[in-house]
Amino acid sequence: MKGFAMLTIGQTGWITKDMPKCGPNDAICKPIALAPCTSDVHTVWAGAIGDRHNMILGHEAVGEVVEVGNLVKDFKPGDKVLVSAITPDWNSLEAQEGYAMHSGGMLSGWKFSNFKDGVFAEYFHVNDADGNLAHLPEGMSLEAACMVSDMVPTGFHGVELADVQFGDNVVVIGIGPVGLMAVAAAAIRGAANIYAVGSRKNCADLAREFGATDIINYKEGDIVEQVLDKTHGKGVDRIVVAGGDNDTFDQAVRMLKPGGKIGNVNYLGEGDYLKVPRIEWGCGMGHKQIVGGLMPGGRLRSEKLARLVMTHRIHPEKLITHTFHGLENVEPALMLMKDKPRDLIKPIVLIQG
Repeated sequence: MKGFAMLTIGQTGWITKDMPKCGPNDAICKPIALAPCTSDVHTVWAGAIGDRHNMILGHEAVGEVVEVGNLVKDFKPGDKVLVSAITPDWNSLEAQEGYAMHSGGMLSGWKFSNFKDGVFAEYFHVNDADGNLAHLPEGMSLEAACMVSDMVPTGFHGVELADVQFGDNVVVIGIGPVGLMAVAAAAIRGAANIYAVGSRKNCADLAREFGATDIINYKEGDIVEQVLDKTHGKGVDRIVVAGGDNDTFDQAVRMLKPGGKIGNVNYLGEGDYLKVPRIEWGCGMGHKQIVGGLMPGGRLRSEKLARLVMTHRIHPEKLITHTFHGLENVEPALMLMKDKPRDLIKPIVLIQG
């Protein structure tokens, strides 16, 4: 089979590999829709998780099952499926502790294009199929379904980590696709004022549609000063970090109330340390919490988020700004994510359908 791979840090290309083998609990799928992610960009061009050689990229997909192991109960060849970007080992001790995304070690539930070949190929392997696949609901668009693999659950997890409550004032830093889904999640959770930090007009417009009350444009001044001005110097209750860099935490701590919480789902691809301001952190005693997490994967998560799509609570298909057709166009779609033109939110590659 052919696949689009990271050859080494900074280099990509098409390669040929043997088809993956199906274990007794596993499934082999072919993609029917794919989406490149900024994480792929960090992985290849920043070397964020270390050097990888001839590793097929991609972790966002909708698939069709072509083979299942003899112990798989709920899926069969021909089924159209949602594929979670994070595919834990559900019988692991970490899963039993409530941290399935770290099954086998930190971040080890993230297998695609990290520890094994990803989904940008003619076929891909899914471990623990009954736990990590979900049936594609009838009538769900491939655009929405593909976003349920990663963008939706990651943005929602940021809101969970920040523990957004009814009436909270919330800042979402970064309104790319993950941040936009965090805005939508904060609105569903009952946030009051939602301050969305970003500068692109199409992202700002969609953030407002998803529930943002204010746009904080970092090109128009310091975002901390803007947020403190809007909150009369008090700061906000919760912050979701879905973009920025290692210095973003400095800004987040400065605009957070004592007792507030920062939920980070931003993939920090470079640098060795984060900067936290000592005084604004209450000299270490300000009860300002910083929690970072990899989004939960698995079937139940996918099914619940799919319900929100099918009941029109969320509209992740609106993230799609660029559509490609055919597996061969995974490469230009990924390069689009790397170059990030101003009109981009998220590209998708439709293989069939």
